[in-house]
Amino acid sequence: MRELLPTIQEWIKTGSNKVAMARVIRTWGSAPRPVGSMMIINDNGKIAGSVSGGCVEGAVAKAGLEVIKSEKPQLLSYGVSNEEAWTVGLACGGKLDVFVEAVDFQDDLSWRQILDNTIN
Repeated sequence: MRELLPTIQEWIKTGSNKVAMARVIRTWGSAPRPVGSMMIINDNGKIAGSVSGGCVEGAVAKAGLEVIKSEKPQLLSYGVSNEEAWTVGLACGGKLDVFVEAVDFQDDLSWRQILDNTIN
């Protein structure tokens, strides 16, 4: 999360206050990123961070834009079975759940305090 704070601050300075935050909340098997990994998506479609390091990123970014527009959070689940993993050349399968929610860094007092205390 700490590595995303400068990006959040920059987005706020350029007027991009509507942001979706995606977090890995659960993993099973061989997951590409650990629980707690985060990605942020702004209303212009820019992304920072990572929840998977692979093809899931695009789907999460698309969901993030939907969440920004609707302000309704989404729980996303992705995975591949051991059998499917073997056929595409991976050692083993894995699954992950990603929670995506809209965040207004400008209006949310707790985020303002975090940003003010960490970046300034």
